[in-house]
Amino acid sequence: METTSRVGAKTPAAKGGRQLPSDRRAVDGYLQAPFSWYGLDEAFTGPRWLMQVGTAADGAVEHGSIGHGDEPSLRAEAASAGEGREKFAVVVTVAAQPSRRSADGTGLLEATSVSSAAWLAGVGLLSFTWPGQMDHTLRDDWLDQQTETAWALADDLEGPEWSTLSLPVDGVAASFHYRESEFGWVLAGTTGAGVHLGAYGRGMSAYGLGFAVVKDVAAYA
Repeated sequence: METTSRVGAKTPAAKGGRQLPSDRRAVDGYLQAPFSWYGLDEAFTGPRWLMQVGTAADGAVEHGSIGHGDEPSLRAEAASAGEGREKFAVVVTVAAQPSRRSADGTGLLEATSVSSAAWLAGVGLLSFTWPGQMDHTLRDDWLDQQTETAWALADDLEGPEWSTLSLPVDGVAASFHYRESEFGWVLAGTTGAGVHLGAYGRGMSAYGLGFAVVKDVAAYA
């Protein structure tokens, strides 16, 4: 998926509850999407926050992430500071797209699939992971290697690294590909609503989760 990301991390509210310009820009990216966003269902009562959207070369929103629970930090940094392990789950929504022509008409863009959602979720988990005792200068090499591994795993969802997990989507049971690692868990599946779903998390079990359409994404800002 050749997309770019517009970061929309949660920003503290201005004094008096006024919305900051950065909040508005983050929400705008989500509101421009031609598809519905998904998050955890109403059984989850903790904090929710916008993360980022990914766009195609023509600016069309293709995917994005919504976080739930503690806002994650790099694991090694948190551990070195003596902090507890965060509990979070991030839901990635990916527009289901067939193979299509690029904006300039010169070629075809890759179709999105459940593998696309699995790869985005795997890379998302890596972005908040840093093995302990690793020198800062080595992290880029480690991240490149792990990103390639995440892609290979996402491209082989029927392989031995994945198991099957049934979770509710809009109240209806759906099948997901699921795997765990020392860094957390990743899952990916699809919906009947024209989107693929990916998710990743740490400290929060995936087995009790459910997914539902976000009714008002602007309320997450």
